[in-house]
Parts: sequence; structure tokens; C-alpha cells
Amino acid sequence: MEGADFMPIYVLLVFAVVLLDQSLKFYVLGNIPLGHSEVLVDNWLSLAHIRNYGAAWSILQGQQWLFTIISIIAIAVVIYYFIKLWKNWGYALGLTLILGGTIGNFIDRLRLGYVIDMFELDFINFPIFNVADCALTVGVIIILLVMLKDDSI
Repeated sequence: MEGADFMPIYVLLVFAVVLLDQSLKFYVLGNIPLGHSEVLVDNWLSLAHIRNYGAAWSILQGQQWLFTIISIIAIAVVIYYFIKLWKNWGYALGLTLILGGTIGNFIDRLRLGYVIDMFELDFINFPIFNVADCALTVGVIIILLVMLKDDSI
């Protein structure tokens, strides 16, 4: 398959990440009271409902204007690098996940003024996160692994 044959898959993956992220947030918003959680897997994972007015680990709380600017710049930069590197499936996959995650959280910030987080790891003291955060993290890891193997950089 040529690189161009994968283009629709990348576009669909961005939409899938955003749809999954927003659907789960919609479910949490309508079914779990704010500040509460429901156990999914005993001592492992709960589905919580919290509002994050900041970034990762709730840093820079209340700086929505800053997050809006950062999100717009991040989306533009990711699209630029995607256009430049889309023929390399590893870079394209990582950038696609980053784009989907960025858009998912950006929608929350624009619509609600905060990000809904829901995954709570019960076996470790770790910040509560969401689907968009997972996509961002996996996307960055993929890009780092591809960079380690890329002889052209």
C-alpha cells in the first residue's frame, strides 16, 4: 500500500479518538455525580467525574486563555508536521493520536471551560485522566520510539 492509501485511516483515527473521548465524557457527565467514582475493576480502575481547570496534574488552573492559545498552536504544528511526515506511518500514527487528543480536550475547554477527567487508577496515586490524555501520551511515545529508530534525523 502506498502512503496515500493510509490517509483516510489517519483521518478516521482522529475522528475516532475525538468521538470516543467526547462520548465517554458525555456519559460521565450524565451518569456519575461530580466528585464521585464507580469501580470498574476492584482495586484497579474506577470511572470518576472530576473537572480539571488546568493542564496535566491540574497545573496552571484557571488559565483557559493560555490553554486556548496553546491548543490552537499545537493543532497547527501537529498538522504541519503531519503534512510533512505522513508518509512515515510511525510519525503519522503518533501525530494522528496527538491531534485527536488535543482536539478532544480543546472541545471541553471551549464548550465547558474545563476538561472532564474520568480514569482513576486505584492501585497507585496517579492523577485522574481521560481518553484524550491517553491518545496524547501514546502518540508522544510512538513518536519518540520512531525518532530513536529514524536514521534521517
